[in-house]
Amino acid sequence: MTSPQQTPDTHGHSHSHGPAAPVSKYLRKVIAAVLIPFATAVLVGLVVLWPGGAPAHERTGVGFDRQTQQGQVVKIEQIDCKDVNAAQVPPTGDTTTPQGREAQRAQTGDCEKATVEVTTGKDKGRRFVEIVQPDAPRQFHVKQGVVVAYAPDAPRDLQYSVTDVDRTTPMALLAGIFALAVIVVGRLRGLMALIALVISFAVLTLFILPAILQGSNPLIVAVVGSSAIMLLALYLCHGLTARTSVAVLGTLISLLLIGLLGSLFIGWASLTGNTDDNTGLIHGLYPEIDMSGLLLAGVIIGSLGVLDDVTVTQTSAVWELRQADPDMGPRALYRAGIRIGRDHIASVVNTLVLAYAGAALPLLLLFSIAESSVGTVANSELVAQEIVRTLVGSIGLVASVPVTTALAALVVSADRPGTSGGSATPETATGAPSGTPSGAPFETPPKAPAGRPFGGLRTRGGGGRRRKA
Repeated sequence: MTSPQQTPDTHGHSHSHGPAAPVSKYLRKVIAAVLIPFATAVLVGLVVLWPGGAPAHERTGVGFDRQTQQGQVVKIEQIDCKDVNAAQVPPTGDTTTPQGREAQRAQTGDCEKATVEVTTGKDKGRRFVEIVQPDAPRQFHVKQGVVVAYAPDAPRDLQYSVTDVDRTTPMALLAGIFALAVIVVGRLRGLMALIALVISFAVLTLFILPAILQGSNPLIVAVVGSSAIMLLALYLCHGLTARTSVAVLGTLISLLLIGLLGSLFIGWASLTGNTDDNTGLIHGLYPEIDMSGLLLAGVIIGSLGVLDDVTVTQTSAVWELRQADPDMGPRALYRAGIRIGRDHIASVVNTLVLAYAGAALPLLLLFSIAESSVGTVANSELVAQEIVRTLVGSIGLVASVPVTTALAALVVSADRPGTSGGSATPETATGAPSGTPSGAPFETPPKAPAGRPFGGLRTRGGGGRRRKA
C-alpha cells in the first residue's frame, strides 16, 4: 500500500518526456566558442558582399528579359485559319514531316481571334488581337488573365503579345492552404517554420541573386547565404539550444564537404553550367558571371533544405536516446543513432534522386525517343550536370548522418550536470536520487507510521513503487 500523496521533488528533476534537459554551463561555453565566430564570419560576409540591387542593363526583349504587363481576354471569335494565314503548307506539299502536317491542320482548321486588353502600365486600356491556332497548347477564354510582353521598338500593332497565363489567384490560394495546414498541424512550431521560409526567400532574392549578378564569386555568395539561412531557420524553428547547435555544426560540415566535392567534379567533368536558353541569356547579359560557379552554388543551396532535416532528426534521436537511458555512453549512443540514420539515408537519398529525375523528365523523355544509349545520355552535359548535382548532394547527405550522430553523442555524453546553474545533482544526469545506483530495482517498502516519510524517499506520482533508501 502506498501513500496517496507525492512528496515534493526537491531537486527539480522531471520524469516527463518533454524537451531535453539543458546542458551544463561548461558545454554551452564550448559550443558558443565554435558557433559565435562562425556566426560572426557569416554576418561579416553578408555586410561585405551585400549588393545594392541587381545591376541595370538594356533589355534584350528575349525570354524572361522582356517588359511585361498584365492583361485580360475580353472577346474571342472563331475564324477560318486561311483568312489570317496562320500557317502555310511547305512549298513542296510534303505533309509527311511533323512541320508539314502541323501546317496543314492549321490551314484547314478553325482559329480563335482573341481580343486582349492591357490592364496595367502606361497603355492601360489599350487592346490588341492575338491569333490562336487550333493545335496551340494554350487556349484562352473570356475574362482570363494573361501576361503580355511589350516591345517598344516594334510597329504599334505588334508592340503587345501574349506570353503566358496569369496564375496569381490559384498560386496564392494554394500557398494559403499550405500555410493554414502547416499552422494547424504544427501550431507555434509551424508558424516559426513559415517565418523561416519567408526569411530564406528574402536572403535568396535580396542577397544571393543580386550579389551574383554584381559579379561576386557565386561559391562564396552561396556559402555565406546558405549559412545565414541555416542559422536563422534552425534556431527559429527549433530554439536556441545545444541540440540545435549540434545540428548546425553537422549541417555546416556537410555543406563544406558538398562544396569541396562539387568544385572538384564540376571542374573535372568540364561542366560549364551554360546548357540552355536561360543560362545562355544570363551569360550574354552578364559575361563576367562564372557559370560553373553558379552551378556549384545551386548544388549547395539545393542540398541545404534536405540537410537541415537529416541533421535535426539525428540530433533529436541521440538526445532522446540519452534521456531514455542515461547510462548509454557515446559509443552506444552512436551505434543506436546510426541505426536510425540508416533508414533515414535510404529514404532521403531516394527522395533527392527522384526529385532531380522528375525535374529532368522531359529531357529524359527526349533521349528515350531518340533511342540513345545510356552512356550517350549520361555523357551529355545536360544530363551529366544533373548526375553530378544529385550524387554530390547525396554524398553530403549520407556523410551528414554519421557526422551529426557522432557530434551529438559526444556532446550529450560530455555534459557536466554538476556545473549546470549550480543546482543540479547527480540525479539530473542519471535519473536516480543521489547515492542510489543507476538502474537499482524499484521495490515497495513497508508502510511507514502516519505522518512520517518513507525513510526520506520520494514517491513516484502515486504509482506505489519507490527506490530503496
